[in-house]
Amino acid sequence: MEESRETSMSFFSDQKLCYADIIPPFEVLARIEVAVLNFLRTLTSPAPAISDLPLIARKWSNGRVNQGMLTSVSWIFLSGSFCTRSLMQANAAKAFIRVWKVMEMCYKILAQEKRVTQRELFYKLICDSPDYFSSQLEVNRTIQDVVTLLRCSRYSLGIMASSRGLVTGRLLLEEPNKEVVDCSVGGSSGYAISGDLNLLDKLILKTDARYIIVVEKHAIFQRLSEDCVFNQIPTILITAKGYPDIATRFLLHRLSRTFPELPILALVDWNPAGLAILCTFKFGSIGMGLEAYRYACNVKWLGLRGNDLNLIPEESLIPLKPKDLQIAKSLMSTNVLQENYREELALMVQTGKRAEIEALYSHGYEYIGKFIAKKIVQANYI
Repeated sequence: MEESRETSMSFFSDQKLCYADIIPPFEVLARIEVAVLNFLRTLTSPAPAISDLPLIARKWSNGRVNQGMLTSVSWIFLSGSFCTRSLMQANAAKAFIRVWKVMEMCYKILAQEKRVTQRELFYKLICDSPDYFSSQLEVNRTIQDVVTLLRCSRYSLGIMASSRGLVTGRLLLEEPNKEVVDCSVGGSSGYAISGDLNLLDKLILKTDARYIIVVEKHAIFQRLSEDCVFNQIPTILITAKGYPDIATRFLLHRLSRTFPELPILALVDWNPAGLAILCTFKFGSIGMGLEAYRYACNVKWLGLRGNDLNLIPEESLIPLKPKDLQIAKSLMSTNVLQENYREELALMVQTGKRAEIEALYSHGYEYIGKFIAKKIVQANYI
């Protein structure tokens, strides 16, 4: 334990480490204890003071993109720019206290050898500290503050991912000492992805697939599953039902590392939100702070693309909404977009239109599977 405390002491002075460790509970407990001891030391010193909490700034101006020089995967990471939480500033005082409240709760969770979801943590906090927590967003942001202060992952803090994700197709999953799950026999509903990242990390994965296809929409995922497209095109299908949750991204990342030869292809709407979802899978997200890089995968954009619009009836194109334009502006302001993605985004804004995957049903309900096969051939993935 003494050795772990010394390690914990040293990390507080090393402010250049812009990533979060995956560490065991006893080390997290030690880091929290060190934070408390340092706080108390400043209060009982000859010149008492309350130190600001130095946190890595989670914003695009502090974001960088690793271009994958040694690997095909590029990812978002944060550099050494700091923001602070201060008890002495009126606009930051509550945020300062929230950090300590969440750390206290995480300490109790780990000491009891428990795990909670972010939603469970939210309800516990609003019951215990209603003056400081009023929304899930405040809890989520504070969790990331604690991650940046302690330099450990959310999972290391005892916080599980809430999962919406599903997987189906040519994939066998085996938990240690349990029966094998064949994801191809789960019907249109697929196999629910666990929010327990430790469990996902221990899964034994087997496949004879040739592709992994990330599907933006649950309804499209269900259609492809119901049609057993994975038997016509040997694939693993995975969806997060929209913007990706951590558990779905974690499983996709595991698949990419376990089967590095399999191309990962994304089927998303042709609109700014669809591109944003693809980029989250591909690069990670600034909102994930020091953990963003852990979930990046080399995802390629299968469709819909601008050159697919000739397949879609004009009356099926939908005008862009203000929210679409806001997302487009945000994406354009980042440094993650490669040139062909910028061109696609510019075309969306120029035409003022968006196209949804469902528009392909104009060619029949089984056409999306044929569309995928055609795009794979055109992209020379076979």
